[in-house]
Amino acid sequence: MSAAEISRLARGTLLPGFAGATAPRWLLDELEAGLGGVTLFAINGNVPGTEALAALNARLGKDATPLITIDEEGGDVTRLSGHLAASPYPGNAALGAADDPELTRRVYRSLGAELAEVGVNLNFAPSVDVNTAADNPVIGTRAFGSDPQLVARHAAAAVTGTQEAGVAACAKHFPGHGATVEDSHLGVPVVDADLALLERRELVPFRAAIEAGARAVMTAHLNLPEITGGVPATLSPAVITGLLRERLGYQGVIVTDALDMDGASGAIGIPEAAVRALCAGADLLCLGPREHEASVRAVLAAIEQAVRSGRLPAERLADAAARTGDLKRWLAGHSPAAVDRTAGLDAARRALRLTGGLPSWTGAPLVVELAASGNIAVGPTPWGLAPFAAETVRVQGAATEAGPLLERATGRGLVVVLRDAHRHEGQRALASALLAARPDAVLVEMGLPVWRPEGAVHLATYGAAEANARAAAERLGLVAA
Repeated sequence: MSAAEISRLARGTLLPGFAGATAPRWLLDELEAGLGGVTLFAINGNVPGTEALAALNARLGKDATPLITIDEEGGDVTRLSGHLAASPYPGNAALGAADDPELTRRVYRSLGAELAEVGVNLNFAPSVDVNTAADNPVIGTRAFGSDPQLVARHAAAAVTGTQEAGVAACAKHFPGHGATVEDSHLGVPVVDADLALLERRELVPFRAAIEAGARAVMTAHLNLPEITGGVPATLSPAVITGLLRERLGYQGVIVTDALDMDGASGAIGIPEAAVRALCAGADLLCLGPREHEASVRAVLAAIEQAVRSGRLPAERLADAAARTGDLKRWLAGHSPAAVDRTAGLDAARRALRLTGGLPSWTGAPLVVELAASGNIAVGPTPWGLAPFAAETVRVQGAATEAGPLLERATGRGLVVVLRDAHRHEGQRALASALLAARPDAVLVEMGLPVWRPEGAVHLATYGAAEANARAAAERLGLVAA
């Protein structure tokens, strides 16, 4: 195989990020030279609006046939608004709470249709992790639930719906990120599970997604000591080739989670992580939001050197190119579906869970939102009931804030909005102080409803998307249904 062919095949494995809402010259040149595609990131300014995004993606595809990828899960992980607005579609936790696979299929088909309209052809969704760790800092409401069979039926529905819209689905994060309390953006989480446990739990929804025809699967930067022996799954032949290819029989495209994450490259650097991932059996390398022209050059050099030294067989690159080519041919043969945003609100309404009876209020209640930091995957997307409430105040969440808030709420109703209160001691302390003085207050949990004070009126939305907020506001009588 010639050096030029090796270079082109190496480029075909890369999905870099880039800065801005227009395609830089270096990126267009790389696409013409065979670059696999790009990953769009709101934090890079790639998503200024739907019209501009459609124009950007049309330019990217003018002289090449790139994969244009994005993390658009709906719910709390949304990119299409550029982090300026919450999603009109609830996330997986709400869909799992509603537990209607046909509704999940409908939501993902509409979400896929919106992606197709702006030129995205590979969506890094759905998350099919089984969230068995309540304190999981990075999955949480991104999962359909904690029961493998429930997650499996919705995984299949989500894959089917997405691909009915002509967009390739990518089931993630293999072999399952739900049983850890660590974030792989910041380190290498450990999942203490042997193969038997994985078969009963983590692998169940991945099998369902594969059977539903998922065109891609994304790996996770996890250490499974019983299987990987300390190596992150993304870099482990035992996981990618042994588990996913051989045991599960998956023949589609395998893409890595972002290689700039510490869980993959913190100890070895991105170029080395790229080589190891390809050796392990990955086909596409998501480099991450900060990895632009210089990183592409460095990764290409590392891959080419690995081939020249015999460490990475050229046939491995050819195999990756063949799978990517199959994916592009599949995309060329599919037509988009129609957008159906009513599906999002329908699902959000059906996901609501009310404990206790709502009080009768005279006039508009005071809505108190307790600040909650998101994780890196979620980003700075706005959330809460403020768009639907007459008066809202957002506080940090500490028991010492109760006095002024109670005074402000004198003579009217009180709604306290939480987000993953089980993970935030300050939220629990302030909510408890407010409830002690105002037992008629209503708690609205917009994360996972793990913490529920006994006797409190509690409304769980299973997510903080715009659809979740509107559905909650309707139930509370803040807006008309």
